[in-house]
Amino acid sequence: MSSLNAPDSGHLIDLNDLAAEFRADDLYQRKGQIARTLVHTPDLRVVIIALAGDRTIAEHHASATVTIHCLSGRLRLQLPDRQVELAAGNLLPLGRDLPHDVHALEDSVFVLTLGTT
Repeated sequence: MSSLNAPDSGHLIDLNDLAAEFRADDLYQRKGQIARTLVHTPDLRVVIIALAGDRTIAEHHASATVTIHCLSGRLRLQLPDRQVELAAGNLLPLGRDLPHDVHALEDSVFVLTLGTT
């Protein structure tokens, strides 16, 4: 599935199907990480990411408010003042420019949503 540059028509995306595809993908098998942008418009970006257990996305920040929605597995985020663990079904909003890393405590899939900068 390619990015949806104009989601105005209301295109349905099955996140469970994508998560299963990711786990079987060669890149995920080799690198332990794969991502795909699902929606990219001037005011919204939505990305699905699979991260193998014990893999980390190094500290970074976004120039917009974001949410991280854990679909499966368990994640640990290191924030400036604390650690936060997310399990399947948890949603974590993060303020603009808040430094954080993302560590998969087990094989995990999550959705990253970025608002307008």
